[in-house]
Amino acid sequence: MKLARVMVTIAIVLLSALASAQSAPNFAGTWTLVPAPGATGAGGLGQEATITQDATSITIKRTTQMGEFTTIYKLDGSESKNTLTFQGNTIDQVSKTKWDGGTLKVDTTMSFDGNPVQVSMSMTLDPAGTLLVESTRPDFQGGGAPVTTKSTYKKS
Repeated sequence: MKLARVMVTIAIVLLSALASAQSAPNFAGTWTLVPAPGATGAGGLGQEATITQDATSITIKRTTQMGEFTTIYKLDGSESKNTLTFQGNTIDQVSKTKWDGGTLKVDTTMSFDGNPVQVSMSMTLDPAGTLLVESTRPDFQGGGAPVTTKSTYKKS
């Protein structure tokens, strides 16, 4: 009886570890944007992104029309602080991540000319191993409703 309880406990621990590993995919690799027909501009990670990931953080190095940017996000839900520098300006960002099944969600706040800005991004892998990125940001040009883009990336 005691042995049966121990075996059941071990099985539960192993299944929990397996479920946890399945719900947190590894996005590591170099990813290239797959242009969508009729799409304008780059995707959520730019034209190309190199991602490194370990148990505690994910680092994304993006190549965009405005240059290269590197951001590091903590995967435990605590605040990650990054500074973007472009065209002589710096923008401080504070991000929080959370896992929603196999999807990594990143919510970022920053300030433009004293105005708070919220940006969100989600990343997931489809069954074929394609990286899907959905980003939502304010409409910086028209002041209308937030703009959501969906981008697809293939591993290079």
